[in-house]
Amino acid sequence: MAQFRITKPYTMPKDKVREAAEGLAATLERQHGVRSRWEGDTVHIRGAGVDGRMSFHDDLIDVSVKLGLLTSMFEPVLREEVQRYLDKHVT
Repeated sequence: MAQFRITKPYTMPKDKVREAAEGLAATLERQHGVRSRWEGDTVHIRGAGVDGRMSFHDDLIDVSVKLGLLTSMFEPVLREEVQRYLDKHVT
């Protein structure tokens, strides 16, 4: 199993951060067939071989992802995709 964690500070308003997080969840659903479920300021993402969580609090976005055996080979690609999205949409 592989896992990764990405944190990114933000200064934009919290409602804009939530919009960005919703966009990332929608992109992952569309491109990778995962499902997302919100609980407050945390979105849980699950799919075949993917279990993740993204939350935003204290001016910090925190993304944690665990990958199963078969999906672990895609860890570098998924990590880069999430990082690129956050860098583009979160300030």
